[in-house]
Amino acid sequence: MHLLRSPGGCPWDAEQTHESLLKHLIEESYEVAEAVRGGDDAEIIDELGDLLLQPVFHAEIASEEGRFTLDDIANAICEKLIRRHPHVFGNATAADPDAVLSQWEQIKAGEKGESDEEQASSPKPFLQKANEGLPALMASQKIQKKVAKVGFDWPSLKPVLAKVAEELDEVSGALMEEESDDSVAEEIGDLLFAVVNLARKTGNEAELLLHRANRKFVDRFQLVENALRNRGISLEEAGLEEMDAAWEAAKMKN
Repeated sequence: MHLLRSPGGCPWDAEQTHESLLKHLIEESYEVAEAVRGGDDAEIIDELGDLLLQPVFHAEIASEEGRFTLDDIANAICEKLIRRHPHVFGNATAADPDAVLSQWEQIKAGEKGESDEEQASSPKPFLQKANEGLPALMASQKIQKKVAKVGFDWPSLKPVLAKVAEELDEVSGALMEEESDDSVAEEIGDLLFAVVNLARKTGNEAELLLHRANRKFVDRFQLVENALRNRGISLEEAGLEEMDAAWEAAKMKN
C-alpha cells in the first residue's frame, strides 16, 4: 500500500482519503458476511483479504500525515482485549457469556473517564450513538436491545404480537383514510420497528432474517423465470396469473 500511494504508484490509490474509502469498507464488510453464509473457504479468504486491506489503507493514509500507524491500531485493540478480559488476563471471574458481556459493559463505561458525580451532573443520553453507522434494521434491534437492559421491554411475546397487529391496523387505517404519503410512510416505519422487536424477542437477528427472505425470494423467482422460459414466455410477456401459477409451483420445489 505504501508503494501504491508513492510517486510512480497507482493514481487511484494515491488520491483516496478516509472519507472516500468509507463506502468500500461497508461494501467489503457485507461481502465478507455473504461469503461466510456461503460457506466456501476460498471465498471467505478472498473477501477477508479485501476487508483487511481497508484498515491497512486507512493506516497508510494516516501515517503519511503523521497521525497514527498500523502498529498503533494493532496495539490499541490488543490493549483493549486485555483490559476488557480481566477474567482471562487478570484475577476477575466470569462464569458464562452473560457475565462476560456484563463485565465488558462495566469496563467500557469506566473507560469513559468520568466519575459518578460527573455523570450525574451532566448525564449523556442513554441511546447516544445507538443509531449511528448501522443499517436501519441492525440499528433498530440495537436500540431495542439496549433499552431492554434497563427494563423497557415487553415481558412476553403476547404483547409484542399485539403491537405488530396494532401497527399493521394503523397502516391499513392510514391507507383507507387516504392520509398523506408522509403519514402512511410513518406508519409503515412503526410497523417495521415492531417486527424487528418480534425478531429480537424470538432470539433472531432481523437483518439476517430479511437476508434469508431476500435470498429465498430470488431463488424462487429464478424458478419462475426458468419455468416461463421453458414455455417460450419471457417475463415481460407473462401475465400476473401465469407468474402466480409458476410461483406456486416454485414454492413446492423451494
